[in-house]
Amino acid sequence: MAVEEARKGSSEGERVEKDDQEVIVIQDMGFNIKVVAPGIEPFELQVSSQEMVQEIHQVLMDREDTCHRTCFSLQFEGNVLDNFAELKNIEGLQEGSVLKVVEEPYTVREARIHMRHVRDLLKSLDPADAYNGMDCSSLSFLNVITEGDIDMKKRKRNDSDSVDCTPPDYVMPGAKDRPILPLQPMSKDFKSPQCLKVLTASGWNPPPGNRKMHGDLMYLSVVTAEDKHFHLTASTRGFFVNQSTQETFNPKPASPKCSAHSLIELLNQISPIFKRNFATLQKRRVNRHPFERIATPFQVYSWTAPQMDHTIDSVRAEDAYTSRLGYEEHIPGQTRDWNEELQTTRELSRKNLPERLLRERAIFKVHSDFVAAATRGAMAVIDGNVMAINPGEEAKMQMFIWNNIFFSLGFDVKDHYKEYGGDYAAYIAPCNDLKGVRAYNGVDIEGLYTLGTVVIDYRGYRVTAQSIIPGILEREQEQSVVYGSIDFGKSVVTNDKYLELLEKTSKPLKILPHKVINDQNEEIQIISSVECKGIVGNDGRYYVLDLLRTFPPDVNFLPMEGEELSEDCKALGFPRKHKHRLACLRQELVDAFAENRYLLFMRHAALQLMSIRQKKATTVEETKESRERDGKEAEKSERPKLGGCTRGQGDSSKDPVDAEAQALVESLAEQDSGSLDDASREVINAACRAIGSLSDSEFDVRFNPDVFSPGVTHPNPQGDQFRKQKQLVKDAAAFLVSHQIAGFVKDCIEHSITAIDGQSLCEALHDRGINMRYLGKVADLLCQHKLLEHIHRIAVSEMICRAAKHQFKTYMQGVEMLCLSAAVSHFLNCLLSTFSNPHPQLPEDFGKKKNKKRSRHYPIANHGEEWASLSPQDMWSNIRTEVKEYFDFNLTCDSCDSAVETYGLQKTSLLREICIKCGVQVLLREYNFDSKHRATFTEEDIINIFPIVKHVNPKATDAYHFFQSGQVKIQQGFLKEGFELINEALNLFNNVYGAMHPEIAACLRTLARLNYILGDPVEALNNQQKAVLMSERVLGIDHPNTITEYVHLALYCFANQQVSAALRLMYRARYLALVVFGEDHPEMALYDSNIGLILHGVGEIDLSLRFLENALELNKKYHGQRSLKVALNHHLLARAFSCKGDFRAALMHERETYTIYKSQLGEQHEKTKDSSECLKHLTQQAVVLQRTMNEIYKSGSQATIPPLQISPPSASSVLELINIINGIVFLPLR
Repeated sequence: MAVEEARKGSSEGERVEKDDQEVIVIQDMGFNIKVVAPGIEPFELQVSSQEMVQEIHQVLMDREDTCHRTCFSLQFEGNVLDNFAELKNIEGLQEGSVLKVVEEPYTVREARIHMRHVRDLLKSLDPADAYNGMDCSSLSFLNVITEGDIDMKKRKRNDSDSVDCTPPDYVMPGAKDRPILPLQPMSKDFKSPQCLKVLTASGWNPPPGNRKMHGDLMYLSVVTAEDKHFHLTASTRGFFVNQSTQETFNPKPASPKCSAHSLIELLNQISPIFKRNFATLQKRRVNRHPFERIATPFQVYSWTAPQMDHTIDSVRAEDAYTSRLGYEEHIPGQTRDWNEELQTTRELSRKNLPERLLRERAIFKVHSDFVAAATRGAMAVIDGNVMAINPGEEAKMQMFIWNNIFFSLGFDVKDHYKEYGGDYAAYIAPCNDLKGVRAYNGVDIEGLYTLGTVVIDYRGYRVTAQSIIPGILEREQEQSVVYGSIDFGKSVVTNDKYLELLEKTSKPLKILPHKVINDQNEEIQIISSVECKGIVGNDGRYYVLDLLRTFPPDVNFLPMEGEELSEDCKALGFPRKHKHRLACLRQELVDAFAENRYLLFMRHAALQLMSIRQKKATTVEETKESRERDGKEAEKSERPKLGGCTRGQGDSSKDPVDAEAQALVESLAEQDSGSLDDASREVINAACRAIGSLSDSEFDVRFNPDVFSPGVTHPNPQGDQFRKQKQLVKDAAAFLVSHQIAGFVKDCIEHSITAIDGQSLCEALHDRGINMRYLGKVADLLCQHKLLEHIHRIAVSEMICRAAKHQFKTYMQGVEMLCLSAAVSHFLNCLLSTFSNPHPQLPEDFGKKKNKKRSRHYPIANHGEEWASLSPQDMWSNIRTEVKEYFDFNLTCDSCDSAVETYGLQKTSLLREICIKCGVQVLLREYNFDSKHRATFTEEDIINIFPIVKHVNPKATDAYHFFQSGQVKIQQGFLKEGFELINEALNLFNNVYGAMHPEIAACLRTLARLNYILGDPVEALNNQQKAVLMSERVLGIDHPNTITEYVHLALYCFANQQVSAALRLMYRARYLALVVFGEDHPEMALYDSNIGLILHGVGEIDLSLRFLENALELNKKYHGQRSLKVALNHHLLARAFSCKGDFRAALMHERETYTIYKSQLGEQHEKTKDSSECLKHLTQQAVVLQRTMNEIYKSGSQATIPPLQISPPSASSVLELINIINGIVFLPLR
């Protein structure tokens, strides 16, 4: 059951501090109760003492035999149970207790909820919502791919005759086609059985007064599958058929009387087809994996969709034209007060683990509802369906309020950003602000509040959605702001309470408290950038907003007179003029820089202290007694000195500094400077000066975010302290260029980064604090390494797609609703089609009539036909210019075809990237990109435009802590302890996030890997299946993580002798990889080795060889001819050729293996010896074969040939090799 599955992980506990380790005591007591419902046999249900009565309601509404009920109460010993009571608080409820389901009278609200529930049951197998990106539905194809094999417990195993091994042609190595249709395969039972033709609210609603007094609540109209028309009444006692028709109103019950408490039971009575098909539908619904049905916390959109039939659905129609959001029908009152909900959840107590879990669960739930509401509101604003609160203003300046959320557009209003880059700066500012909100939410200071913030890109517009500070709309901003500046630093005010709160954020966010001079010539103390505003709401809360410059400026993109950058920066052409002056360093970079400086500080101080101690030791050595006493200590202090000297101060890798010296430095740093002796004080001072600390007496690396702000006046701009502050910001920018980018390239060379598409490349760069505007510089460095050709290709593709996205933004702003699909298809044709002269399909009257009032309804007035005149030449000229201006990278191509040829790109991957980045959904069909006579896309190919939503994802901090601790334990080799910690993390994640979340998928993947290593492949398969389903649902069916999850699941399927399923999963992974990044990538070598080995294991040698040979070529290209991966590939090929009887080829490959092992590992290494043995064995086999052949030549064709002794490899030996190539060391349970 979906709800039961979601409840399983839900557990609460308390934190116990013991030896600095946190131990969780689970207080969850599970027991069984008996449920008695009308019309069915009593059944048992396992429940938890922690859950609420409402959760049992949900389980009953999901069960096959009770799902048709919504309006009922649960009674225990004659008493109605409160929905919000926890089971542990119900007196007498214990193992074996009986709960009775009692039908309750309906109200209008309950009748509407019941009708919605019936609609949801009838639509439960319909994928339309998932394709349309509605109601947090999303796609999953795992069970279509495996055809249910994974769930079949009793099936033929090890029967190679029953295994269909043949891959589709497009999956074979060397295949040029990249079809799109297999991306979303249709299952055999794709169409759910039709139960009804129409179920809708009747036109006779609402009931007249006299009928209300007879208990009528609402009227429904039904057309059954038999094509019979019925009018139904929903009354307080249930549903019955009335005598009304389309023309006449007769609310009296029909004769013979048909009535039932639930609508499903009534429909079962009046339609035999409904009864039969609904039973089939229910069986199929409950047979689906719960993870295929549970709603995701945030909407996931698909970039392709098949042509769906549009069906009549009154509930959907009603939703579209009301402001129903989240669960309004379940809560009293009208729209939700989002700000109050968001802030109240943050104020919840967090003293112990149960309280923290409750708080984080509430924060996450409200936040996900707020994101859904903000997204829907932003789309309504851009579609022109919301009235502006300042309708008389110019369209760009209009602001909107809808459902208690404030919406503003990403344009430069009143020249606010004039000095910072105008509209471009205004477009960037919301994302910078969101990073600031993330940073302050992460610090989570009690008493300091941020606004709920969501940034939505839709149809070329950027919309910022924010919760509303109570009272802010009643007064001018100037009156509201009690801290910060509203004019970029000219007038600045401060507030003691804000200083007290912000002081707590100073150290974690590395923000330096500093003074600025306002227009009254007063020195004002602030602990943020000047733009950061403090507003006290009518609710008495202290809010901070406009956090767009929380982090220090990036001086590499901020040319200033008289400011010199480091030589490393200058060598790369910095400083460069950027499109805006709001370029800031990332929080990850600030943290990495501070950590690096602290490491240098510790080394410097440790070296100085050791040398002082050595001098003392040598002077004391003169007397015998002291020599004996201090001998050991001197020996100790000498060793680290040698180690410290060899490392060198410039080395910032995390080598451990000598523990004793480090402890000494830390103890000195913690002491009051007055109590230090002169030598120690001088050591600390020298270390501080060496690393550029802002204080001479302690380590202090914090940033003044206003240090290079043009409108801000500083008290002593020529002073030594201000010079240090400026230098620190420059040093951080230099650190990014010289250390982080170089480190990223080094990690790529060592294959510790596997970027397979633009998104994974972006995440890898962001993790190291590298902004995407450095991508051109990164690409130039990648270009210098032949082994990094694949990442260079992804980097170039990403720059092209981002430049195209920038163009899409301005292009779409000039398009009216009437022409959206024509405009998007024209844009894609100009970008991707070989056809050189595409023309958009325009409406017949396009351009003839001008709607003069249009600007009142749309954020920007129509630009006429400008968009329609775009040509491929213009498009690619603009892309080249944008790539040069934004990324400082020279694109040597002037069309999509030349880009494909020059950089080895593929058009399918480019289409995927651009659709995902711009929110475009295209028709699922095969596209001919290379036709010179016809455009690739027509307007019918554009199915939908989706919003791109950016928001701050709340973290489950305790669960995350457990997950990280578990990973550390695993790395240290303590697998059992790691397993327990990860398992606990899974419980806590479930508690906070519910059943579906990317972090839960990561937990399940890690648990599956541990299950497998610890010798439990069945449980590994179970956990990994959940991980795949969840990854498909919450990340996307072709997300890089999903591909990895498929590969892991294939491995565990093979370990469980489910060979056919394993092959289908590997073919799926290879296909997705081909669509996402193509064949020329080191990851493909891993997939091909896996496929080759599995095929080898079932005796498909010829097929196996094709995959293994491709893997060898790729590994040679990306790991070098002499790498151990290449040696292993040669060995796999030798095995395959020997099974085929081709000993000459087998010997050749095994010799290569031996040569590599010998040169890399030495003759005495176990692998070298094994390869030597293998060579001997193959030589013997080859000799036997040669003798046999000679016999044939001598004796003629009449000779009897003894069969060759070639046995296919055992499943265990194949599995052993699969484990090796996937980096798994197998450990039996002890």
